[in-house]
Amino acid sequence: MTKQAPQFLETDRLKLRHWRKDDLEPFARLNGDRRVMEWFPKMLDRDETAAFIKYIQDHFETHRFGLWAVEIKESGEFIGFVGLWKPKFEADFTPCVEVGWRLLAEHWGQGFAPEAAIASIDDGFERIGLDEIMSFTSIHNKKSIRVMEKLGLTRQADFEHPQLPEGHFLRPHVRYSIRKEDWHRA
Repeated sequence: MTKQAPQFLETDRLKLRHWRKDDLEPFARLNGDRRVMEWFPKMLDRDETAAFIKYIQDHFETHRFGLWAVEIKESGEFIGFVGLWKPKFEADFTPCVEVGWRLLAEHWGQGFAPEAAIASIDDGFERIGLDEIMSFTSIHNKKSIRVMEKLGLTRQADFEHPQLPEGHFLRPHVRYSIRKEDWHRA
């Protein structure tokens, strides 16, 4: 049985914590940024962002893990989310647990996504007791694919995302994964 989620996870530079009310505005800004949302079907407005936070909080309550709000320890600045969650769509590899991230564009290229993802994957294998963790993205999203590879995940298969319509530019996806016995903290 999964142990209760900790109040936060820490890395050298980051704090992964539960969501607060004051996260809504910077998260809405993130979800409304075309650069950040380039590989998603649409940007999210403030109300959709609030609903997403509620979904994340409910996921934590139900599963005892989820997408953590991430802040820089030194400044306390909210920079996005990183964590584990169970995708809602059905495919031949679901149910599964995915590691995912979404950071403000001004914080890209500084190693924050892999740093926080390592803490999340560690938690997934150690506290949660998972055997495998996956990650997937549009085949066009080279930056996220690079993060997956930095983490030591290996490419498993391409697939058509079932929540996107036939012919949609983002429908072709790639799936990466790592098993517990192969995890060596990237």
